[in-house]
Amino acid sequence: MDHIQLKCFISVARTLSFSEAARRNYLSQSTVSRYIKDLEKEFGVKLFERTRREVSLTNEGKLILPYAQDIIDTLNKATSAVSQLHNGSGGRLRLAYDSTSVDYPAKCLRRFNKKYPDIAVEMVKLSGSDSESAINSTDYDFFFMLRDMLPDNDNIDSEITHKDNLKLLVPKSLKTSGKNETGVNLKNQKFVLLSEFESPILYMEIMDIFRTFHFSPNSIVEFDDVRSVYMAVSAGMGVSVLPSGLADSYSATDVRAVDISGIETDLTYVMAWRKNNSNPAAHLFLKTVGRGNIADDEEYVL
Repeated sequence: MDHIQLKCFISVARTLSFSEAARRNYLSQSTVSRYIKDLEKEFGVKLFERTRREVSLTNEGKLILPYAQDIIDTLNKATSAVSQLHNGSGGRLRLAYDSTSVDYPAKCLRRFNKKYPDIAVEMVKLSGSDSESAINSTDYDFFFMLRDMLPDNDNIDSEITHKDNLKLLVPKSLKTSGKNETGVNLKNQKFVLLSEFESPILYMEIMDIFRTFHFSPNSIVEFDDVRSVYMAVSAGMGVSVLPSGLADSYSATDVRAVDISGIETDLTYVMAWRKNNSNPAAHLFLKTVGRGNIADDEEYVL
């Protein structure tokens, strides 16, 4: 059997008319009749009861009809998916990112949108505590996150997108003192941090800095978003520790980013995805931005 035979069977079953089925499929009535006879021969049963005045489905025909419809629907979906994969027309993509990796996803989106402007993209920020459950679900196509947040799952593939390090974000009025290699006396500072709930790996790295410099902060205020952290530092509520990409981007007339010397503060970021993702738009996205296709110094003309 082939899909044309099945389409003719479905048309006859829906209209109970061979002539109407022939018209809908741009075939002759004799061709439709031949296709139905071929199907009946293949299944070994009658699919229709036919008289001069009416056509009706047999019980066997009623049983086969939903399966035939499923086959045609699946074939139509596959045809549409292949068309989207090769032409990039239409489709939808869902990306998830953590609070600290937003710069790199933006680079990827600029490149992808320039090539496939008709594909709708949804961006969702996930807290660190939500990332593991989200990446194990089918809710998102790609995840941008710190590598240490990746779950141990053989069905997840990933690649390193970029590396970063940590910097202090301080009020511009804060004077350096040379008490340590950062030029800032950390022991005397109040700290304003992105919360452990929002970014547990970043929070852990910051705690390691405190232990390396042998002190415990007198005061830590936590916020669940980077903008609030920046506003608190700007208001003089304390200093913060952020990835350099974020710290530098938030540096303004009232705050500045300070290097942290004498300690390793490297961070590694990844883009992760499910290996069995069948979304055609996801294949296009990976082909466009994956495997090092985005350079750190790449310029985009919008």
